[in-house]
Amino acid sequence: VSSVAQEAAHRFALPASGSGGAVKQENFVLGTSGTDQVKGVLTLQGDALCQADVNLKMPRNNQLLHFAFREDKQWKLQQIQDARNHVNQAIYLLMNRDVNYQFKTGSEVLKLMDAVMLQLSRARNRLTTPATLTLPEIASSGLTKMFTPALPPDVLVNFYINLNKLCLTVYQLHVLQPSTTKNFKSAGGSILHNPGAMFEFGNQRYEVSHVHKVECVVPWLNDALVFFTVSLQLCQQLKDKISVFSSYWNYRPY
Repeated sequence: VSSVAQEAAHRFALPASGSGGAVKQENFVLGTSGTDQVKGVLTLQGDALCQADVNLKMPRNNQLLHFAFREDKQWKLQQIQDARNHVNQAIYLLMNRDVNYQFKTGSEVLKLMDAVMLQLSRARNRLTTPATLTLPEIASSGLTKMFTPALPPDVLVNFYINLNKLCLTVYQLHVLQPSTTKNFKSAGGSILHNPGAMFEFGNQRYEVSHVHKVECVVPWLNDALVFFTVSLQLCQQLKDKISVFSSYWNYRPY
């Protein structure tokens, strides 16, 4: 279990060859499903998005917007950071005993497996379950101040991890006029908001007019998810075997 978990942990810090262990930068081209409204290249370095170069074609007038991260800015992907911390905690639980340590009881092993599985499940869930955010939370996120030129006031962006993919969502907004706000209903939290979602931000009411979601596959995230699943299965197999023996010893007829 510990060797599989360590394989997972290694995926979160990919050292560049011959560079003193620095994590290498990887470029990913954003792929769209159907439309070419959004194109771009993302540069990932471990848990940091260190560059995002995005082109957005505005549907209303086909105007092309280009925006990229400022040179001095990086965006930490909390999901990757958390997943790495959880798997490292699982490894610590597995390795944190003397090399000659002998387990005394099956229940001691079960207790350890439960603690390890909790950390491995949390690590996996951080990658498979993106955070739900409200539109005002996205609007007030530090991400909006990362770009040069600055994002126009009618564009919101959000980055997140979903399974083995790095996703970019671009929301285009239009301002709701006071006369049209009688049916205003503020949208709640969601991973992905749909056109028609309304929200209030900075004393102004907006509606989402267009949503563009683009993504790229990050191969090492896929590897990490496989290793999480395998190590969880190994833990469960060990628990099952101990349970079989426990019931055998408990119900000896002699």
